[in-house]
Amino acid sequence: MSEPKTQPTDASVEDFLSAAEPARRREEGCILCALMQEVTGEAPVMWGPSIVGFGRYANVTASGKSADWPRMGFSPRKGALTLYLASSPETEVLLARLGPHTTSVACLYIKRLDQVDMGVLRDLCVASRDEMNRRYP
Repeated sequence: MSEPKTQPTDASVEDFLSAAEPARRREEGCILCALMQEVTGEAPVMWGPSIVGFGRYANVTASGKSADWPRMGFSPRKGALTLYLASSPETEVLLARLGPHTTSVACLYIKRLDQVDMGVLRDLCVASRDEMNRRYP
């Protein structure tokens, strides 16, 4: 069985964020990093080459395979900031107040951090942290 590609590394989060493109992503990445570190109380760690993660849990798939994954994380991609947050009962109400964004099954995409309500984004991170603590004590 092959190892998952996304694993924690010793790579520098600071170096990764300082190389983000476009330039706006560097500042946005630092803002998200500080926010998630404050909410989780965890130090940021690079997961694979492009995800900044906080904490760790064992994710068990439907097939029964287990792989570690960050409890919360983000990637400052060119097209959008990609946030990895757990859905909670509050998610839909908070997303309605966040500002411009899109979602997929497991991700929240934000094109410009300066266009969303940072208080609501913080609340989404807190709700995600609390949900992860409930699911994976």
